[in-house]
Formats: sequence, C-alpha cells, structure tokens
Amino acid sequence: MQITDLLARTGGLDAIARELGLDPQQAASGAEALAPALLDGFRQQAQGQGGGLMDILGKLGGGDLLDQVVSPKPTDVTAGDAVLGQVFGSREVSRNVAQEAAATSGLDPALLKKMLPMLAMVVAGLMSKGNAAAGGSGGLGGMLGGLFGGGSQQAGGLGGLGGLLDANGDGSALDDLVRMAGRLGR
Repeated sequence: MQITDLLARTGGLDAIARELGLDPQQAASGAEALAPALLDGFRQQAQGQGGGLMDILGKLGGGDLLDQVVSPKPTDVTAGDAVLGQVFGSREVSRNVAQEAAATSGLDPALLKKMLPMLAMVVAGLMSKGNAAAGGSGGLGGMLGGLFGGGSQQAGGLGGLGGLLDANGDGSALDDLVRMAGRLGR
C-alpha cells in the first residue's frame, strides 16, 4: 500500500484537493512528493522523543487534526504549522521540503507550501488515532504500527508502517527510507 492510498481512504487526499482547487491526481502527486520527508521527520522525532511525540501531537489536536482537514469547513492550518514546527524545527526546512517536492512532482512550490501543513495534520491525526487504537503502546512501532497495520514487528520494528514503506519488499524499510531521503536531497 502506498501512502497516497491510505490518505485517499481517510478522505484526507480528497479534502486537500478540494480545498486547494486541485484534481485528485495533482493532490496525490503532491502528497507522494511531500510524504517521505514528512514521515522521516516524524520518525526522527519519535526516535529522539519516544512517547513524547505522541504527547506533543495530542496537545496540538491529536486525532482531531485529521477531522479538521476532512471536515467540509475550510482548514485552519495553524495546527499544521505547529506540527511542522515540531517535525522540521524551522520554516526554512518546510520551504526546502516544498521546493524539493516541486522538483519531483512538477507542482508549484507555493501550492506545495499550502499543502504541507494540511498533509501534516492528516498524518499526525492518523498517527494519533492509530496510537489510540493500539492502546497508546508508545515507541515508533506502537505509534505508527497501530495505524499502518496492527503493530507487528515486521520490517525492522516499524510494524505495519514498515510494510507500507518497504517498497522493494525485502523486509526492511530502512533502505527504502534512505532512498526516499536521497531523492529529496538532490
């Protein structure tokens, strides 16, 4: 399963497309280009803070972050900007992520800058809901594993997320994450 498939299932991708005036393919292309850096940022924060990341996401809105984006009302991206601040640490990193994603997606960097906080809200909301469904088990595997497939220890201890990120099916998502990060570094 691709991240865009998961985003589409939750309604997040359609909501982002609708709000930004994009067709679904453009929204999927933008999300696909932005997601690797965003997921890597969450992974790095989870490694550095452990369960503290879930506490931070809870204070920023938890599962309601996803609900805010998929609601028919316009999204207030203030919470998304706060999530990005936690994940990337600075606006400069967010701008660079949008610029790099523009190079791979062909979409305007200004549009991707608007999409990034909404996508951060969807992913953070999914993570929070997945963590709650997994019983708040903490750690990267528990935090993301419950969301992406039940918290098994496959693919390097990333639970179902490992399966999602294990693009080449070799049982390890690490090489695929490194490859995704390398594409962003070009």
